[in-house]
Amino acid sequence: MNDRLKSALDQVQAEEELKQKTKEYVFRKTNGYKRAKKAGFRAFLPAAACMLLLFLGGYWLYFTPTAEISMDINPSIELAVNRFDRVVSVEGWNDDGNELASSLNVRNLGYSEAVNQVLENEKVATLLSNDGVLTVTVVGDDKDQTEKILSDVRACTAGERNAYCYLAKPEEVEEAHELGLSYGKYRAFLELQELDPSVTAEEIRDMSMREILDLIQSLTGGESSVSDGTEIGSGQDGNGGNGKGRGWKNR
Repeated sequence: MNDRLKSALDQVQAEEELKQKTKEYVFRKTNGYKRAKKAGFRAFLPAAACMLLLFLGGYWLYFTPTAEISMDINPSIELAVNRFDRVVSVEGWNDDGNELASSLNVRNLGYSEAVNQVLENEKVATLLSNDGVLTVTVVGDDKDQTEKILSDVRACTAGERNAYCYLAKPEEVEEAHELGLSYGKYRAFLELQELDPSVTAEEIRDMSMREILDLIQSLTGGESSVSDGTEIGSGQDGNGGNGKGRGWKNR
């Protein structure tokens, strides 16, 4: 009887010792896991920071404009183009331009596709078909990019009889924006102001390019650098829809 009781007590004690050892084992393992997890998280932080910097850097590169395309017929709008030749924003420079800009879906498109979408806009297409005049000005610091854009824009507008394409300098565009004008309107404004110094930027802001050029024609007897292929201030040649340097008076 005593032997069986002793044996039972020994078994209970052994089970308690086993439980305690098991708890100690699990505790050690659990703490070890937590320490490893913390160490792993700390090791991940530098990699996460690098990934964040790469993301922010890529975001900044993508949404930073390196060139602009000013399209003026009335509406007047400007397309901002990034280094990857994608349109990242569109801005109107008069009431009609704001209305057109809000109707376009050109963000993240290649600039040629965006220009074509503007040309196909119902209002713009109607103006062009009714002898409207369109000037397209390409602006940027990267000569290779701007010349490529100009070449492609000329191809887009090749079928338009009264479309003229030019290069311009960034500082000239800054002057235009200070007056609240797109560059195409500003360029015509400079020419018009030479003929009639009383003309103000406010007076031509909502005029169509056709109206402005008709006014210039009335003051010059039919000549205009806006339409004869001469670029004011930048030394570049323009390009009419049907060829380089086609004059206004030869329309």
